[in-house]
Amino acid sequence: MSETMETEQQQTKRRKGIYLLPNLITTAGLFGGFYGIVAAMNGRFEHAAIAIFIAMILDGLDGRVARLTNTQTAFGAEFDSLADMVSFGVAPALIMYTWSLSSMTELGWQWGKVGWMVVFIYTAGAALRLARFNTQVGIADKRYFMGLPSPAAAACVVGFVWVCVDQDYAGKDMIIPAAVITLLAGLLMVSNFLFSSFKEVDFKHKVPFTVLLVAVLVLMFASFDPPKVLFAGFVFYMLSGPLLSVARKFKSPKKTKPAKATQENK
Repeated sequence: MSETMETEQQQTKRRKGIYLLPNLITTAGLFGGFYGIVAAMNGRFEHAAIAIFIAMILDGLDGRVARLTNTQTAFGAEFDSLADMVSFGVAPALIMYTWSLSSMTELGWQWGKVGWMVVFIYTAGAALRLARFNTQVGIADKRYFMGLPSPAAAACVVGFVWVCVDQDYAGKDMIIPAAVITLLAGLLMVSNFLFSSFKEVDFKHKVPFTVLLVAVLVLMFASFDPPKVLFAGFVFYMLSGPLLSVARKFKSPKKTKPAKATQENK
């Protein structure tokens, strides 16, 4: 009897420890967003961008770990959403504003307001995107996201900063493209465009050897110039929603007129 009680106590302790794992990963992602803000305030914009990309990786891991360990909870879902708001909503906006858009004040106080309004639109778009995602869990088609996912939007914003810093471009000289990409990312998050979620890809079954070879080549190509490759990849994904929407409209079958009733059908 005592052995049974000890076994149950051990299982309870183990279960409590497992519940900590996904939340710790979420906390690490939250720290990535927080560190990105601090790094940007200290002028270390490359480190800030890398921190956001690391937060993206951790954001993809916490949910998978929770499902694998069967530790999904309502608390974890809410915590993950709040952490995403910091890492992919507030942090990218502040990084972009500190690096470039804050320089618009040099053109006049009116333009200075335009700068912080652009980053606020992005931040509000991220908040609305996360709120809509939470209300559509279990209802929406899992193959697609409605609106640009906030991690992808953040990758486009901080990816642009990373590329420009890597190429020694000053933020005050890139005000217009910085404002355009920030505003576009913010608006696409609250759009009705469908973006592939890649959840239909099955990683459990066997794949041809050529698929693995292509994946290795992609990783090798990305390692040559990570800022440019990552930024180009996420910009392509950002534009895929509107482009696929236009393509679907052109490919939609035309309505055919009902055939005339024959003598037999009369």
